[in-house]
Amino acid sequence: MSPTAVPTLRVERRLLREGLVTLAAADEVGRGALCGPVTVGMVLIDAATRSAPTGVRDSKLLTPAARERLVPRIQRWAVAYGVGHASPVEIDDFGITAALRLAGQRALAQLHLETGPAVGAVLLDGNHDYLSTPEQEALFGAPASAVAEVPRVVTMIKADMTCAAVAAASVLAKTARDAILLELAADHPSYGWAENKGYSAPEHLAALLEHGPTLHHRLSWRLPGCDELDPVAFRRAAGSGVPVTVQNVPQPLVEETR
Repeated sequence: MSPTAVPTLRVERRLLREGLVTLAAADEVGRGALCGPVTVGMVLIDAATRSAPTGVRDSKLLTPAARERLVPRIQRWAVAYGVGHASPVEIDDFGITAALRLAGQRALAQLHLETGPAVGAVLLDGNHDYLSTPEQEALFGAPASAVAEVPRVVTMIKADMTCAAVAAASVLAKTARDAILLELAADHPSYGWAENKGYSAPEHLAALLEHGPTLHHRLSWRLPGCDELDPVAFRRAAGSGVPVTVQNVPQPLVEETR
């Protein structure tokens, strides 16, 4: 599919015809950032769900203003929706893959709050099932699961470009995470987070070299100028806990503005 093609519900409807009552679609944002949470958005659809709101695309193809306009439309369109985060502390403690799982399960738990446990399957963008807990991690230590059971997971490369429900989930994830980084940027203007959203842009890398990391950085990562940093000692010295801005609560319905 070309970047300008409109995503559809063709794949989602094919999965629903396999006997599912509902299907969740998910996408993540923030996996490769140097700071801030990793975030997973989810929307739930069923056989009665109509075509996605006009303008829904993979969030990377949309302007910030277009994404913000779509949020209330997506929230009304979906049977249910959720956004989950895993904080930089959790990324440092458990690794990015387990943190992705935690964020995804937190989003899934929000769907359960609205609909009960009847999520038939989850369609994930990409080729890796980060949502299900591998048996070895369940045996040898991992963050506690946010849900009692993860439904069947279907992975699909470039689903955010092809599948309208996954694209809608990407918009919810991107707008939620961007809002967190904009809030943090007000207290840490040197790092350019309002523009780079925590990714490795030149101004962010230069600020790390000049000022060092903050508590919102992923301190276990190889950050510029931080080779000798002990994440545990750094957070202990600063009295860190999980930042309030990435606590997981059901996402409010956004009022549409014109």
